[in-house]
Amino acid sequence: MPEHLCPCGRGAAYEKCCAKVHEHGAGIGVTAEDLMRARYSAYVLGAAAFLLRSWHPDTRPTTVSFDPAIEWLGLEVERTEAGGALATDGVVEFRARFRRGDEHLELHEVSTFTRLGGEWVYVAGR
Repeated sequence: MPEHLCPCGRGAAYEKCCAKVHEHGAGIGVTAEDLMRARYSAYVLGAAAFLLRSWHPDTRPTTVSFDPAIEWLGLEVERTEAGGALATDGVVEFRARFRRGDEHLELHEVSTFTRLGGEWVYVAGR
């Protein structure tokens, strides 16, 4: 069975990329960018449980829903601030392209991340 490329755009097989974060969390050796890419992949794959688990409890919604009309087309990381494997806080700016029907759209966000209990979590975006 051929390996499928990870939706996050790094060019690696999903099993060797975001699947590791989806299965084992965003702890030791994982960067804020790694978590952001894994969260993008979770949106593509409809992995609501992972999204909720990786969201800071102070900003986490009760549920996550997915619009079946959205087709995610790609992710581009514009910049990162801090957020390394040993850091406690980080910022990732990205653009996520998607299509809804005939509309081609883009989500541009500057996301903040922090470590909570040793794991990276998404705090908020602007």
